Amino acid sequence: MPAERKYKSFRSFYPYYLTEHGDLANRTLHFIGTAGILVILVLAIALQKWWMLALIPFFGYGFAWAGHFFIERNKPATFTYPLYSLGSDFVMFWHILTGQISKKLDEAKQIIKQQ
Repeated sequence: MPAERKYKSFRSFYPYYLTEHGDLANRTLHFIGTAGILVILVLAIALQKWWMLALIPFFGYGFAWAGHFFIERNKPATFTYPLYSLGSDFVMFWHILTGQISKKLDEAKQIIKQQ
């Protein structure tokens, strides 16, 4: 079994992250989870219901981990790279929202292939 690659920068990690989210259904679950996090955050602030902030990890991780365990059948990157993974969730969310995800995923596959 090959040794797991160690990522030392977000820039080098993100292509790997994208290739671990190749299935549309998994990306959709991540998108729903990240959107839910943002909605909860805004509502908690607007309503000053600070207890709602406790829902954020359950909502975000629940959707994301379901996608990994049941769809992709791979280990979530959160376990090894928690900060890079969190940042990548939001970057991927933006790429989906702006219609760039297909291009970014193709680029990521090429980068990983060259490594």
